Amino acid sequence: MKTEDRTEHTTEPMPAPRSGHRRDLAAVGAGIVLVTAAVLVGHAIENADHTLYVRWAPLLATWYPHVGPGTVAAPAVAVAVVAYGPVLAGRLGWRALLLSCYAASLAWVFSLALIDGWERGVALRLTTKHEYLGVIGRFDDIGAALRGFDDHILIGPPGNWPAHVAGHPPGATLTFVLLDRIGLGGGAWAGVWCIVTGASAAVAALIAVRALTDEHTAHRAAPFVVLAPVAVWAGTSADGYFTAVAAWSVALLALAATRTVRSPAAAALGAGLLYGLVCYLSYGLTLIAVLLVAVLVLTRTARPLALFAAGALVVPAAFSLAGFNWWEAYHLLVDRYYQGAGGLRPYSYWVWANLACTAIAVGPATLAGLRRTAEGVPGAVRALRTGTTASPQRLVLFVSAAFLALLAADLSGMSKAETERIWQPFILWLLPATALLPGPRRRGWLAAQAVVALTVNHLFWTGW
Repeated sequence: MKTEDRTEHTTEPMPAPRSGHRRDLAAVGAGIVLVTAAVLVGHAIENADHTLYVRWAPLLATWYPHVGPGTVAAPAVAVAVVAYGPVLAGRLGWRALLLSCYAASLAWVFSLALIDGWERGVALRLTTKHEYLGVIGRFDDIGAALRGFDDHILIGPPGNWPAHVAGHPPGATLTFVLLDRIGLGGGAWAGVWCIVTGASAAVAALIAVRALTDEHTAHRAAPFVVLAPVAVWAGTSADGYFTAVAAWSVALLALAATRTVRSPAAAALGAGLLYGLVCYLSYGLTLIAVLLVAVLVLTRTARPLALFAAGALVVPAAFSLAGFNWWEAYHLLVDRYYQGAGGLRPYSYWVWANLACTAIAVGPATLAGLRRTAEGVPGAVRALRTGTTASPQRLVLFVSAAFLALLAADLSGMSKAETERIWQPFILWLLPATALLPGPRRRGWLAAQAVVALTVNHLFWTGW
């Protein structure tokens, strides 16, 4: 590592060590009040008219205190990250940091999943009646399945798709069909695929943060991006896989826009290709465009746009030529959504209770970081207008863009419940706000993150 890099890593450009700590704790307190209100109001609504369709509001979870193989492993991973994460994040070179973060993220997600045991936590998660693996046999002829995909979205006609298959474009199901075709069939391989790919989202997030701000900021955020409570829902969930695809699209565009990669053109093309793919994995992830636009605004360039657009057309063109109509399917999905629980779940509750789910998933450290983000928005916007944004200000603006994307998903009315899982691709980009937290208390904040994740995973059976 270069000498100047070491100096940068030990510099403390953020607020003075004790500044704002009480306000940080107040933000955490506000989060606790929000979650408590969501629990109490949610239980009252569910007991009265059973319209929430969750057993332990606001989470899609069942009260189920339990232990498993991960009960030993997960706390061990947490203790290691809390004890050594901040120090190693400051000392490791860039490539070593990324490799370490991927390994730690993989260990954290796997160990949390194994609290539920191998079968219930990993191998059987994607084999339930709502999931993708149950319809693999109906994709023996992939072309015919894609041409007729729209015919099975609505509830009513014979052979309608299960909830998760109907609720996503066929790219999601096709992923598991292709895994099956290459000999990696069954729930265990599907679960491992989602965890192994999903853990790479942490690496993509750090690469993007470094490109848009600086390496020091990415180093500061690294332990928190790894040790986040949202990992409870990353293993095993297809949304973890979706998160990684979206994250790499953002990271590649950031590299292309800042020209901090050997081939900016290839990065721009790859970013577009992955964005096109993510739109065919989940309809709601078209909102990742908010983050992509933020990348271009912060870097003040439109140079990657042409190649990005070319790449973004590849997957849509392939699916369209195969006979799948995205727009028609989306409108049918809206009808299907209101045919089921989505039509009964009260918007007036979920529009704010979704944010309580997010508060649990991001953890107390991120809530404190978001408080600092909100405080820094006015100054960051002024600096953006004059072209004088410093690294912390660029971080503030990018995290704010992620929150706006999440808020748009919330207000749409198409995200009522289960958002602790569904919003993983947006939640990922809130986590770097922790880089704004002062150094002396970072281990304490990390420990708080771990406690939330371990508590939720041991006390509840989280479902999807």
